[in-house]
Amino acid sequence: SKSPSPRQYMPVRYFIMKSSNFQNIDISQQKGIWSTTPSNERKLNGAFWESVVYLIFSVQGSGHFQGFARMGSSIGCEKSQDWGSAGFGGVFKVEWIRKESIPFQFAHHLLNPWNDNKKVQ
Repeated sequence: SKSPSPRQYMPVRYFIMKSSNFQNIDISQQKGIWSTTPSNERKLNGAFWESVVYLIFSVQGSGHFQGFARMGSSIGCEKSQDWGSAGFGGVFKVEWIRKESIPFQFAHHLLNPWNDNKKVQ
């Protein structure tokens, strides 16, 4: 019999990942990678080692979520040329679960208790 994955029993964390453009989302969906600013790396890496991390993606100004993925690896030092020199840090794996544009209004019933109960968008 196969033993269950140790990550199966870990807590779950969610992060909204804002992208400045649709091209970054397309690259991520095609290659299964993501890169974020160095200021976000520490928080995401800490969450990855302590929990299962889901990333919800949204392009700034789009009014939509573009889908969500599970963080598949910690963030390393290796950088990707896919994003050019836009101030991003290391690359990490993401496993896309849903690739679909969903208007923010479909999630307005969700409130973030760590952000003054503001709507999630």
